[in-house]
Amino acid sequence: METRVNKEQYDVCRLKGTEYPFTGKYWNCKEDGIYRCVCCGNKLFNSETKFDSGTGWPSFWAAIDPHNLDLKLDTSYGMQRIEVLCHKCGSHLGHLFDDGPHPTGKRYCINSVSLKLDNIAEDKI
Repeated sequence: METRVNKEQYDVCRLKGTEYPFTGKYWNCKEDGIYRCVCCGNKLFNSETKFDSGTGWPSFWAAIDPHNLDLKLDTSYGMQRIEVLCHKCGSHLGHLFDDGPHPTGKRYCINSVSLKLDNIAEDKI
């Protein structure tokens, strides 16, 4: 079930916008938990895979389950990038790059506004 989103969340998740770097709630967050889609609650990333990429957006080197994400070629703004979408509701989350750390070499560069950190222990969800 989808939840109501505010204007900024709508602009990013539904209109494929982006937040300014170093401004989002989670770009520098060190809390443990599960990052979920703000629109539908789909499990996306574990805080254990989060790293500081220096870009100003939350970055992860792996998804909880690759099947929870959809990847799509994005040729907007004259660039070729891989867009990351929530598989469950289609929300735009950010982009995937091949310049991340080991063990995957991937960097999921995700908008804070598209995420909700769930600090509840996994066994209580």
